Amino acid sequence: MSVDTSGAPALARTLGLRAVVLFGLAYMTPLIVLGTFGVVADTTGGATPTAYLLALVAMLFTAHSYGRMAAAHPVAGSAYTYVRKAVDGRLGFLVGWVTLLDYFFLPMVIWLIGGSYLQAQFPDVPFWVWIVGFVAVTTALNVRGIKTAERVNDLLMVFQVLVIGIFVLLCLRHVVAGEGAGGLVSAHPFVNDATTAAGISAGAAIAAYSFLGFDAVTTLTEETVEPRRTMPRAILLIALLGGGIFVLVAYATQLAHPGSAFDDSGSAAFEIAKTIGGDLFSSVFLAGLVVAQFASGIAAQASTSRLLYAMGRDGALPRKVFARLHRGYRTPAVNVLLTGAVGLIALRLDVATSTSFINFGAFVAFTSVNVAVIATYVRARRAGRSLNPLPYVVAPAIGAAVDLYLLYNLDGKALTLGLIWLVLGVVYLAWLTRLFRLPPPELSFTDAEPAGSEPAPPADGGR
Repeated sequence: MSVDTSGAPALARTLGLRAVVLFGLAYMTPLIVLGTFGVVADTTGGATPTAYLLALVAMLFTAHSYGRMAAAHPVAGSAYTYVRKAVDGRLGFLVGWVTLLDYFFLPMVIWLIGGSYLQAQFPDVPFWVWIVGFVAVTTALNVRGIKTAERVNDLLMVFQVLVIGIFVLLCLRHVVAGEGAGGLVSAHPFVNDATTAAGISAGAAIAAYSFLGFDAVTTLTEETVEPRRTMPRAILLIALLGGGIFVLVAYATQLAHPGSAFDDSGSAAFEIAKTIGGDLFSSVFLAGLVVAQFASGIAAQASTSRLLYAMGRDGALPRKVFARLHRGYRTPAVNVLLTGAVGLIALRLDVATSTSFINFGAFVAFTSVNVAVIATYVRARRAGRSLNPLPYVVAPAIGAAVDLYLLYNLDGKALTLGLIWLVLGVVYLAWLTRLFRLPPPELSFTDAEPAGSEPAPPADGGR
């Protein structure tokens, strides 16, 4: 493989608003609302759409903060870059390190879930065949370039949305036929006799996991056209569209199947799909879930490789390995291949264990980005500039509080694994900075921001 490490490496700007939004939605995987429907319904007492609505409101605060920071720092790196620029280089490194739990292992979990679906349908095919197939195809697409991955992603998203649309229509037909909740307009899916505030809160904590992805598109900033304007809009659109889909699908599904009684809450969607559409649709539904995992895997692997590239280019990770771009495709091919290799660990793990790697990093990153926005406000005040405290203090403070609540409510295994990973990061940072006597290596903002990007917004741009 031919790679280029000479000069100043630069990613090609080719992505518009539509492409970025589709990548974010693919990362979120809209069909995940059906994959987790039974668990959320059981937790909320049959009020799944209420949990998703609460999660949507909560996540919008964090999405707002990501948009602010993406406009201020239009470079790859996401939470790692934002905290490093707005707060402190050492803290930024640790946030990037912890975020690797989310980014690095999420593609593995996606491929693992897809392989599990396929093995359930085709038990005679060895499980490793599905995992290796997922890894090989998505890796090849991402090495070739973001535009190739974008075109394939468009097709996969169309099919996924089609399956969701058919599922919702069949649910509504089921209700009209006199089964289900008894009417297309009903408050029963939102609140019923079994609904409690504690149950809704717990369900929202689970539902919030479905929103992971609106943040990931910030790693594509250096490949986005006019990122200062495009990226904030894309982030909010992804959160709103994804959340809207989650609430609508949860509402229709809860209408078709009131309450939370299932043979197996983990596979409740299959049970409902067979009830409303028979064996044929249940097969189509399975195909939709597999396609959704494939599309999500493409987006997740692309984002992971860009985060590693940003950290390698800054010297936080070895430059010779992580800051390399393919000469022909201008993609971080080494990082793509490395992410694919990590995905093969799925051959030795189950879904529950692998998922525990992710949640800790995600909510640490969310909290840190909200703090970075507040730090931006404080720095501006010290420099004599005035920013509106509502978007720069109040909104991110609410977002940080929600994210800390979700972090606190993670299961013990996730917290343990996350803290162990964080300690390893502190040890590596101590070695990298000679026991914290030196700052972690980084590029200056003007070096990191590729030529041709827009000028920074004015001091009162937050008004």
